[in-house]
Amino acid sequence: MDLWQEKRATERRRVEPLAVRMRPRSLEEYAGQGHLLGEGKLMRRMLVADCITSLILHGPPGTGKTTLARLIAQHTRRRFVIENAAAVGVKRIREIIEEADRCLTDTGRRTILFLDEIHRFTKSQQDVLLGDVERGLLTLVGATTENPLFACNSALISRSTLFRLEPLTEAEIGGVVRRAVADAERGYGSLEIDLRDEAVRVWASKSDGDARRALNALEVAVLSAGPEAGPEAGIVIDRRTALDSIQQKAVVYGDDDHYDSASAMIKSIRGSDPDAAMYWAARMLEGGEDPRFLARRLAILASEDIGNADPRAITVAQSTWDLVERIGMPEARITLGQCVAYLALAPKSNASYVAIDEAMDDVREGRTLAVPMHLRDPNSSPSAGGDGAGVTNRQRRDSDPAARYRYSHAEADGVTGQDYLGVVKSYYRPTDRGEEARLARRLEEVRGLRELKRSGEERPEGGQTDEGRSA
Repeated sequence: MDLWQEKRATERRRVEPLAVRMRPRSLEEYAGQGHLLGEGKLMRRMLVADCITSLILHGPPGTGKTTLARLIAQHTRRRFVIENAAAVGVKRIREIIEEADRCLTDTGRRTILFLDEIHRFTKSQQDVLLGDVERGLLTLVGATTENPLFACNSALISRSTLFRLEPLTEAEIGGVVRRAVADAERGYGSLEIDLRDEAVRVWASKSDGDARRALNALEVAVLSAGPEAGPEAGIVIDRRTALDSIQQKAVVYGDDDHYDSASAMIKSIRGSDPDAAMYWAARMLEGGEDPRFLARRLAILASEDIGNADPRAITVAQSTWDLVERIGMPEARITLGQCVAYLALAPKSNASYVAIDEAMDDVREGRTLAVPMHLRDPNSSPSAGGDGAGVTNRQRRDSDPAARYRYSHAEADGVTGQDYLGVVKSYYRPTDRGEEARLARRLEEVRGLRELKRSGEERPEGGQTDEGRSA
C-alpha cells in the first residue's frame, strides 16, 4: 500500500490545466459530434450494442478524439491503455498484448488500446498487433489530425471503422466555457466571475471549433486577473479581456483543407458568388497555400466553366498566373482577388469542355474515322493497297471530282457544303449566355448554309480549289 498515493494524485490535479480538468466524465457531458453520437447514429448504435470494433477517429485538434476514446472505454467497461504511435515499439506492443490477454483471462475485461497519431503506425507494428485485433483480444482506437485514407496504411484502414470529428460550433464552445465557469469542483465555480456574453463570443469565434483553445483562454483570463481579484472582489471578463487572453487565430490548413478549400473556391466561382469565392481564396492564402496553385486552378476554371461565354476570362487568368509568378506574395493576393472577382461574375458555359470530352470519348471508344479524301494532305506519301498501290492523294482527287477540296475563302459567304467529318456528330452546343450566344447564332447560320449547299442549291463547283493552300 502506497501511503503517499493520494497526496501525489492531489498534487497532479492541482497543476493540471483547466482543459484537462474539464474533460467530460460521461457521454452526456461530451460536447459536439451529434452526427456520431446522436440518437440512431452509427457510433451510438455501436455503444448501445457493445460491439465496438477497431476505430480511427480523425479531425482537427481540440474536437475531443482522446476524450471520446476514454468515454468509449468507460461506457463499455473496458481497460484503457494509451500510447503514441510515434513512440511505441514492437516490444511495447507485445507487452500490451500479453497484459490484455491476462486481463481478459483473469477478470473477463477486454482492453482498448488508444494510439494517438496513428498515421505514424508502421507496418512492422501492424504485423504484431492486427492479428490479435482481428480476433477481438484487443480493440484498437486510433486518433489522427490527418486524413486516414491518405495517411494510414491500407491494412489498418480495412480493419477499422472511420469516424470524422467536426470542429465544435460556436454555441458548443460557449457551452463548454460556461460549464467551466460554473463547475466548482474542476473549474471556477468557487470564484465570483462576471463572464460577459461578448467575451464568450470572442473565444467561440477565435478558437475555430477547438474547445481546448477556448478553455486555455479562460484560464489565462482568470489567473491573470491579479491579486486584487478574488471571491470578494470578483473577476470581470469582457471583450477586451477575452481578446487579450487568446492568441491571434492561426489558420489550420492541412491536406484536407487544401482540397476542400480549393473545391469550395471553384464551386463558388462556378455559382457566380464572388464573396464566397473571395473568402475561400483568402482562407487558402492565409493558410500558406502556394499562390501559384490558386492561379493554376483559376486558369483551368476559365476554360472549364466560362469558356466562350466570355473568351476574355482565359486571358485574365493567364495574365494573373504570369503576374503571380513575377510578383509573389503578399502583393499577388491583389491580382488573385481581381481574377477571382472577374471569373465569378463572368457568364458561365462548359460547352467547350463537354465538347472536347465527348469527342475524346468517341476517339477512345468508337470506330476510328478515316480522314475524308478531300481533307487529306495532297502531298502525302503514296498509300498502298485498296484502289491502287502508289497512288497519291492528289492523283485520287484529280481523278474524282467529288474528292476535291473546296476552298472556303473562295465562297462569297465563306461556307462550303463539304462534309468535314464523314459522320453526323454534334459536339459543340453553345449556350445562350454571354458572348457564346453570338457564337450559337453563328453556328446555326453556318449549319443552315452548309445544309442548303449540300441539298443542291449551291453553285456546281462551289468556288475554286487551291491545292497549294489545302494543307
